[in-house]
Amino acid sequence: MTNILHVSASIRGDESVSRKLGNRLVEKLATASEATIVTRDLAANDLPLIDADRFAANLTPHEERDDNQQALAGIADTLIGELQAADTLVLSLPVYNFTMPSTLKAWADLVARAGTTFRYTEQGPEGLLTGKKVYVVIASGGTPMGSEIDFLTPWLRHFLGFLGMTDVEMVAADGIMGIDGEEKIEAASQAIEALTPDKLAA
Repeated sequence: MTNILHVSASIRGDESVSRKLGNRLVEKLATASEATIVTRDLAANDLPLIDADRFAANLTPHEERDDNQQALAGIADTLIGELQAADTLVLSLPVYNFTMPSTLKAWADLVARAGTTFRYTEQGPEGLLTGKKVYVVIASGGTPMGSEIDFLTPWLRHFLGFLGMTDVEMVAADGIMGIDGEEKIEAASQAIEALTPDKLAA
């Protein structure tokens, strides 16, 4: 049994290219092996930004929190639980202003918890979310992935690796606002269809 967590961030609903491609990838993953699927639509959830009180609550052990801290830390507990339970993580992401949607940054700030998803050691930080396969599906209107104006993918690889997730595969439909946009979307779709069972999460 595979547990798939699908996190999407586009504000464009069913019109979103990243969401459509991500949904197709999740369908393919679920077909390859019996799976449970948890979907987290960041655009449909008003994730809170980290402030001093929420930061302190998130770092306070569960059994030591007061009622207010339990309420403040509740959403982070839920998001972290989803991530811990997943064998496979699928991120469906648009590029907004050369980088990530603000909702993804809010999600990242909530799931990065010292002592839970990573820890500090004498050798430096150690990610605790190991053994997971990550697929990232990206749609960009005009920012080429891997270019000098792509500030999303380097940050994303570093952040995922910081939490222990180093097996990351990316599929990009970038530059889709150009005259060959449809061809680039089709190429990304074909890249997803070309994934073979041995390249999919077991």
